[in-house]
Amino acid sequence: MKIHDFMITDVISIQKDTTIKELLKTFVEHKIGGVPVVDEDNHLIGMISDGDIIRYLQPNGRTIYDAFSMVFIRETEELKQKVETSIERHSGGIMKKNIYTVRPDDEIEEALTILSRYHFKKIPVTDDSGRVVGVISRGDIIRSIYNKVITESKD
Repeated sequence: MKIHDFMITDVISIQKDTTIKELLKTFVEHKIGGVPVVDEDNHLIGMISDGDIIRYLQPNGRTIYDAFSMVFIRETEELKQKVETSIERHSGGIMKKNIYTVRPDDEIEEALTILSRYHFKKIPVTDDSGRVVGVISRGDIIRSIYNKVITESKD
């Protein structure tokens, strides 16, 4: 079985200058947990997951510095404050740049290996020139296995 049998071709992607606010809106409106980041020609340049956003928006805790008995205390930052100061920043600052990809004609086992080994939820599918042509997620594979393998074997 090939990647193209399982992948989603209606890809929702963003560009690196998309704001955090726009990124959050995209995740909520489309009920997704990750997006490829592409350039103006749809070449893959990064990936952002819901986990990346959560880690980015995590408020900084209280830190105590002791510089030769002069104590400096940085107070805890609240989530609301962190969001307000971060919401207009560009998503490119939080994207992962070292990305595993698969090709449409790769065997599905390639995606299964990447998803399980690195605990990813989603992998971009690119063509030979590095353009995003699809995505494949754990959920896509589970649904396809159920629909194509289990359901069809009953008939």
